[in-house]
Amino acid sequence: MSGISAAVLAGIGAWLFFGFFGFHTLFFDEKVDEANPFAAGPGVSGIEIDATTQEQADAMNDAMAEKGITGDSEAEEPMVEEMIDTLGQGMFIGRAHPTTGVAKIITDGSRRFLRFEDFETDNGPDLNVYLTTTGPDGGVGDDPIDLGNLKGNIGDQNYELGPEIDLDRYTTVFIWCVRFSVAFGAAALV
Repeated sequence: MSGISAAVLAGIGAWLFFGFFGFHTLFFDEKVDEANPFAAGPGVSGIEIDATTQEQADAMNDAMAEKGITGDSEAEEPMVEEMIDTLGQGMFIGRAHPTTGVAKIITDGSRRFLRFEDFETDNGPDLNVYLTTTGPDGGVGDDPIDLGNLKGNIGDQNYELGPEIDLDRYTTVFIWCVRFSVAFGAAALV
């Protein structure tokens, strides 16, 4: 009976350690590689685009020339380049776990995103991204804004920011372990 009891207790202990507390996440990395949300070009939309060969490009240019489309006509509207502004950025510092990379607030004038570049931290259970009014050396404070689950512990990623978020007030981003109330890393967005 004591051998069976020990096996049951060991099973419960393993379940608590790996299942409930989520320590298994410390052994696996979740890598992401999201493009800049304002980047133009193939692959950004998620639709695969075939590459154009030089022969195809020449044939298209010839067909356009035959129809009188030159690309420099005053009647054609000029191409407008999107302006991307960085409203704030900062380097991640490790808190309870080593954390590196850059956090940026970027906008095209209508939409805003929190973007992580060259980001890396340890994986862990129940990691979320918080915007806070506190500095990176403090805690998350009483009124953090939860932007959702961390998409991956390694790689570039984007989090859309609603217009209701006051970026003059919310100036710090935290990688926060909700389950254990621990800051993995933080960055001041200046």
